[in-house]
Amino acid sequence: MKLGLNLGYWGMGNDADNLALAREADVLGYSCAWAAEAYGSDAPTVLAWVGAQTEQIGLGSSILQIPARSPAMTAMTAATLDTLSGGRFRLGLGVSGPQVSEGWHGVRFSQPLARTREYVDIVNLALTRNRVRYEGQHYTLPLPDGPGKALQLTVHPVREHIPIYLASVGPKNLELTGEIADGWLAIFLSTDYVGEQLALISAGRAKAGKDLAGFDVVASVPLLIGEDIRALAEPVRGYAALYIGGMGSKDVNFYNQLAVRMGYQAEAAEIQSRFLAREYEAAAAAVPFEFIDSTSLLGPPTRIAERMAEFAAAGVTTLNVMPYGGSLEERLTSLRTAAEALRESGAAT
Repeated sequence: MKLGLNLGYWGMGNDADNLALAREADVLGYSCAWAAEAYGSDAPTVLAWVGAQTEQIGLGSSILQIPARSPAMTAMTAATLDTLSGGRFRLGLGVSGPQVSEGWHGVRFSQPLARTREYVDIVNLALTRNRVRYEGQHYTLPLPDGPGKALQLTVHPVREHIPIYLASVGPKNLELTGEIADGWLAIFLSTDYVGEQLALISAGRAKAGKDLAGFDVVASVPLLIGEDIRALAEPVRGYAALYIGGMGSKDVNFYNQLAVRMGYQAEAAEIQSRFLAREYEAAAAAVPFEFIDSTSLLGPPTRIAERMAEFAAAGVTTLNVMPYGGSLEERLTSLRTAAEALRESGAAT
């Protein structure tokens, strides 16, 4: 198992700290730094900035939103970032959610699986530098009734294949991820539940005539170092409540549905009810400690090492840490502690 760094959303007031974290992770040998986007900062600009100030760490989008860009534009962006970084880019994709897709991008959210499949098809086709001709249900290139013609990408990526990751939560999307992607970007991954998720990914891999060998299972986990585990869980409550309660509508929230599948049906309902009523502190308080602990790295270095070994044994190949702390130095120390804990765990690759 390798370590990654989750930089989250840029522009939240700690950009200089995040750059310092990326530089430190680069020195420590972390495999990749991942940047997110929703309806604020975009991921490619952040990754270009980070890539220009680091040497070897991978640069991953977690994620580029499918409704935000045409597949051809995404291929252009991937090729450009890969070229500028000397072959360090990893393309993470996701459909986002209906509120962002339809409210921010003006793109209907219907049939997300079919759209994802066609989107990845076109991105891969464009990155091979063949002329792009495609006839699908959602995308047709070139348009058949106009002056457009089949074009090919003029940029030469450093690598023959830029790895594609999908951010998947639901069962059908997990199976699709195994079938068409090179890796999975997981959130709220628990070693108690991941077996069911990897079984779905394996089913998708089997459809493509593949197994899990070489497939990158990337789990993002909050990281807090200390002795009082329950106290360490407190800063994570708001993050968990935001996703389970507020990332989507009452009827369509993939993270809430994930919590239900993990066995937290009553708790997920209360978190959502409180959050949608704007009772944010109550929503955070309703997040079970067991949920936070099972999906995070909390505790002293010895416990962190033990938990890392558990994640690796469960099938995680990249543990993407989100270091919490009251200061930049605390977060940098957490990065260093995590690197040492992985060595002590015996799970490092």
